[in-house]
Amino acid sequence: MADDDAPFIPDYAKPDAPGVHMGFDNTIAVYHVVMPEDSFEVAAQAVMSLLAEAQSQFPGWPRVFYLDVAGHEGDALGFDPDFYEFQQDFWFSAVAPFVQAFETPITGGLVNPEPQRNDVPDRLKIGGDTRPHAGTVLPPHGE
Repeated sequence: MADDDAPFIPDYAKPDAPGVHMGFDNTIAVYHVVMPEDSFEVAAQAVMSLLAEAQSQFPGWPRVFYLDVAGHEGDALGFDPDFYEFQQDFWFSAVAPFVQAFETPITGGLVNPEPQRNDVPDRLKIGGDTRPHAGTVLPPHGE
């Protein structure tokens, strides 16, 4: 017997090519590859545009977002500070609410514990980060 209160857990099936794809389990697979020449802002705009496209083509359908990052190597779990922040702060605050599940190089596959939001913004405005530690990877607490 199925538990109607249980969260929907999609099967992970990364598409072969970037873009928006209908999945075999009635989910929408959204896939983006950040290229070595992409800045944080370019990657963020591309990701949000894909989310808006997915919502426009398939309103309210469960979405699973797959992210790959080419280049941008560094000391923060293998990434430079910008793309560490992209996969942590930006992803969890700006992308995760609009999907059922996602997979990034840092996190692996995760399921959103909250219902997917469908009010995807049609544009993204990125301002400068004014935090004193902006752009640096901080050591773990206590070090």
